[in-house]
Amino acid sequence: MNKVAIIDYGMGNLHSVAKALEHCGEKAEITVTDDPDRIRRADRVVFPGVGAIRDCIGGLRQRGLDQVLREVARSKPLLGVCVGMQALMEHSVENDGVDCLGLLPGRVLFFQDALRQTGSGTHLKVPHMGWNQVYQTGAHPLWRGISDGCRFYFVHSYYVQPAQAQLSKARCDYGVSFAAAVGRDNVFAVQFHPEKSQHDGLALYANFLRWNGETS
Repeated sequence: MNKVAIIDYGMGNLHSVAKALEHCGEKAEITVTDDPDRIRRADRVVFPGVGAIRDCIGGLRQRGLDQVLREVARSKPLLGVCVGMQALMEHSVENDGVDCLGLLPGRVLFFQDALRQTGSGTHLKVPHMGWNQVYQTGAHPLWRGISDGCRFYFVHSYYVQPAQAQLSKARCDYGVSFAAAVGRDNVFAVQFHPEKSQHDGLALYANFLRWNGETS
C-alpha cells in the first residue's frame, strides 16, 4: 500500500492535511508522525506548516527531522505546504533572519517591505489571506487536471523568491508577483493550502499521491 508520512514537528495543521489526503479517493496509508524511521519507510512525505519560521526550524532540529528531510529530498516524492515550502529555502527574513534547510536556493521575504517599495502597501493588507489566482509556469504532474489561473487559498505574510527562475512552478500576484509553487526533481512545494482549497486543492493532493517523483 502507498504509505504517506505527514511530518509532525510540533506545529501545523496536520490533521486537516491528513483528512484531505484521506478524502482524495486514492488507496493510501496516511500517518502523522515525528518518528524518523517511519518517515524514511514512507513512499511519499508531506511537510506542512503554519506559524513562525524560527519555531518551524527549531522544532525540526530538536527532533532530528531536518536531516531526515534532507534524506527524503534525495530519495522520494516530497511535498511542502505553506511554511513547509518556506523552510525548504536557504534563508528567511522573518524573526530577524533565520537560516532554513537550504534544499532549494532562494530567500523568503516580507510582503510589507515589497509593498512599500512598489507603492502598493497603502491598499493591500498583510497577511495575504484568502483566495487568489495561481498561474502555472510550466507543465508538472502535480498540475494534472487543474486549470491554469484557478484559485487557491492563501494565508501568509512572507513569500518565496527562488534564486533560479526554473524553480518556480506557479506565480501569484499580490502587489508583487511571487512564487506560489516551486519544485525541482522529486521535490514540490506550494505556498497556498490545498486542504483549504476545495476541489482543486484535493486534485493536487490526489496528484501527489500518484506522483513517482518524475517531472514529465
